[in-house]
Amino acid sequence: MSLPLLSPLPALLQACAGRAEQGLLAAMAEQGIGSQDWPAGWAEAFRRVAALSDFVAGQAQRDPQLLRELLTSGLLQRPLAHGELRALLEERLAGCADEDELGRRLRRFRNSQQLRIIWRDLTRQAALVETCRDLSDMADACIDLAYQWIYRQHAAQFGTPIGRRSGEPQHMVILGMGKLGALELNLSSDIDLIFGYPEGGETEGVKRSLDNQEFFIRLGQRLIKALDAITVDGFVFRTDMRLRPYGSAGALALSFNALEQYYQDQGRDWERYAMIKARVVGGDQQAGARLLEMLRPFVYRRYLDFSAIEALRGMKQLIQQEVRRKGMAENIKLGAGGIREVEFIAQVFQLIHGGRDLSLQQRSLPGVLRTLEGQGYLPAAAVQELQQGYEFLRYTEHALQAIDDRQTQMLPDNELDQARVASMLGYAGWGEFHQQLMHWRARIDWHFRQVIADPDEDENEPVAGATGAEWLPLWEEAVEPESAVRQLQDAGFAEPEAAFKLILDLKRGPQVRAMQRMGRERLDAFMPRLLAQAVEHEFPHRVLERVMPLVEKVARRSAYLVLLGENPGAMQRLISLCAASPWISEQIARFPLLLDELLNEGRLFNPPLAPELAAELRERLMRIPEDDLEQQMEALRHFKLAHRLRVAASEIAGTLPLMKVSDYLTWLAEAILEQVLALAWRQTVARHGTPRRTDGTLCDPDFIIVGYGKVGGIELGHGSDLDLVFIHDGDSQAETDGAKPVDGAQFFARLGQRIIHLLTTQTNSGQLYEVDMRLRPSGASGLLVSSLAAFERYQQNEAWTWEHQALVRARVLVGCPRVARAFEAIRGRVLGRERDLPQLRAEVSEMRAKMRDNLGTRATNAGTADNAFAAGQTFNLKQDAGGIVDIEFMVQYAALAWSHQYPELLRYTDNIRILDGLRDLGLLPREDVGLLQEAYKALRAVAHRQALQKLPGEVPAEQLAAERHTVLRIWRELGLA
Repeated sequence: MSLPLLSPLPALLQACAGRAEQGLLAAMAEQGIGSQDWPAGWAEAFRRVAALSDFVAGQAQRDPQLLRELLTSGLLQRPLAHGELRALLEERLAGCADEDELGRRLRRFRNSQQLRIIWRDLTRQAALVETCRDLSDMADACIDLAYQWIYRQHAAQFGTPIGRRSGEPQHMVILGMGKLGALELNLSSDIDLIFGYPEGGETEGVKRSLDNQEFFIRLGQRLIKALDAITVDGFVFRTDMRLRPYGSAGALALSFNALEQYYQDQGRDWERYAMIKARVVGGDQQAGARLLEMLRPFVYRRYLDFSAIEALRGMKQLIQQEVRRKGMAENIKLGAGGIREVEFIAQVFQLIHGGRDLSLQQRSLPGVLRTLEGQGYLPAAAVQELQQGYEFLRYTEHALQAIDDRQTQMLPDNELDQARVASMLGYAGWGEFHQQLMHWRARIDWHFRQVIADPDEDENEPVAGATGAEWLPLWEEAVEPESAVRQLQDAGFAEPEAAFKLILDLKRGPQVRAMQRMGRERLDAFMPRLLAQAVEHEFPHRVLERVMPLVEKVARRSAYLVLLGENPGAMQRLISLCAASPWISEQIARFPLLLDELLNEGRLFNPPLAPELAAELRERLMRIPEDDLEQQMEALRHFKLAHRLRVAASEIAGTLPLMKVSDYLTWLAEAILEQVLALAWRQTVARHGTPRRTDGTLCDPDFIIVGYGKVGGIELGHGSDLDLVFIHDGDSQAETDGAKPVDGAQFFARLGQRIIHLLTTQTNSGQLYEVDMRLRPSGASGLLVSSLAAFERYQQNEAWTWEHQALVRARVLVGCPRVARAFEAIRGRVLGRERDLPQLRAEVSEMRAKMRDNLGTRATNAGTADNAFAAGQTFNLKQDAGGIVDIEFMVQYAALAWSHQYPELLRYTDNIRILDGLRDLGLLPREDVGLLQEAYKALRAVAHRQALQKLPGEVPAEQLAAERHTVLRIWRELGLA
């Protein structure tokens, strides 16, 4: 954000400027320091900075030589390059003889750099990012270089610590926490550190060895003294070690194993929050990276962790209590709408989603906010306000601390310091500044309440967010069973006894009995809310029947109950969707991570288009290490589950028509297949090397996945499997160029096997798709992967008519564009040849009759007989006479019969557009085409509804009778009867 331009100092501060200037000139005269070589304009700049900062004025008067060095070296006029600050300190510490001298040089360096940083900040030469970075770099340099100096002295005295297992010399790892870890240190911040070392052992090289832990504890004490002790030169950094395991009572330094064990067994929620920003700031960087990797599972859970909201809220409530107790409402860090609330907003998303979304695993708060916008967790407008408000608060924090180098976030209550703060931020007076400050605090607090605040705290919360207190006695069995049943009946339950039994079965079931105390408390808070919302539904008993299995499933992972309790809108959407579709309720119960999708109503009912789908999946997989196959497979499955739920929800809500539902489900399959092919190719090439083309060049990848059936015809349903055929255009005989070479045929066969493995393997999130490969050349007895030439030979010389019918709906889903074009040419040649129409009609009719006999209901054996439509009979939507397959066969017959004259019939693979072509070419009457299309849509719509209701694809025979009669009439007129 941009602050107002600096304006002339008010009279009150002009007087301060004059006194500071006189004091500096007197000190310079006393020490014989002239200003002849000082840059022009220095005096005016000094007057402004010294009027605003007593620290700068005091440092300059005590040591005018320090100010002279900064001015004449140009360090006040330019930013420092990366690493320059550390180089300056290394130069300062060269030849340091003892620990007292180390402390003195560190402090003088800190005072010099602190003066430089404040000067540049107050003269607007440095933006917030530069100021925070310089302060953090200064801390890093002081910590690490002090450690390195002390380590050498310490090892000379007590020996070199050696690891018991590795036999290697050991160094300490110094973790910087909080703002230091995030490189966002403020002007007068303390530093929070944690000390660790790789492994136990003893020191070597001295007569009396020390245990490694004792060595590093003593070393840590010396380091803290070098940084924290206040001397005549001041201090370097106030050092706080209370974030270490067990706090002040814990050992000052712990081995990596001890640290990992502590966080695994005893780590608390606030320690996860703190560990987000942990960074190695000193000592052994490589070992430190290993330590952070060991601790990552503690911070970022693989599952969606909505308990983080509750934990952060608890922390916020404790802070608020402390603020009220100490009267700190004017604290811009801890008070309402303060810096801490912005941090909490960012970190709640990190803790909840960071285990799966690696882009959130970062320390920088501004960076996290940008990611929250880019990944759609928060709207752009909200992020912009949080960013601007946060920057304003940080500028204000620096202004407060620049006055006297004092760690404070309290707004001043005296006129002089109020004038200073207002002037530093570019405002004419305190009132104007304070008004802007309160604006930003109000906006931040509003956003904080949207994300973290307890919904029960808001008295204006709609009914949907009510606690359902009236249902608590029933849940706790504090009322007689008769009264409980009566309450359920009065609330609208048609079967109150059965509903009460559902509730008791859950409460007394093994899952609930095995819950820990915290989980049980969450369930006790959740169930009254669920009952309160269930009775608002038209069919409350159906709601309980379908939601209770989910509650039982997540009872041991009660963070999901927190998610729903914290988000009344998500609870409403869960109830609506489960009541509408047992398929959806089963999916969510089986994969509770789908609850995350219910949080964002706009996203839930507006699935993305094909390019966005593909881009989202690519981006998600890019954030996973290439060698982490398990996480890649889980990411693919979660992506499919999430987007399939969005499509089903949109279909139920009526925001997606039938044809669009199939489009989205097909696009989803294509996006997944694209990434599965890429993964399988990388893995197979890594093992065997790259196969070759017939001209000897390397394949890239010269492989396609062809979709048949519903996926080929862009007509996937909610539970559809994938009919696939794999084709390559490599040299089957030539060997690959890897360490374990195989011939091309073997390579592509293994590639195909790898693809099927990735698609069908059952993981915690299920499998991606069931795959049917029986439509490949020669069916189940044929090669898993065919060469392009072999595929054409088979189709031209050996394929049956029904296989050519299937080819009508075949299209390339993903793979090499060149091979895809070659496949399309083969398909065109095969389907476009002239055929004997009577023979074609006979073969199509015969195949259809066999299918009806084997797959249809008994009534259809009578063909068009009246009993096929009689009451009491059932109609198989797909296989019975007048059903979906009849329409598909007519379309396929037409394509095979006439495409040699009209090759445009082969342009599309879906039935609706092929029918459009038959109409436009005058091959079928316009009216009949319209009737067939409407019948096809109606039959598929009912089939979709049946699937969402987990019902078989059969309906009463009298249903859709008109559509079936139309289909059978046109079937006869085409001569297929």
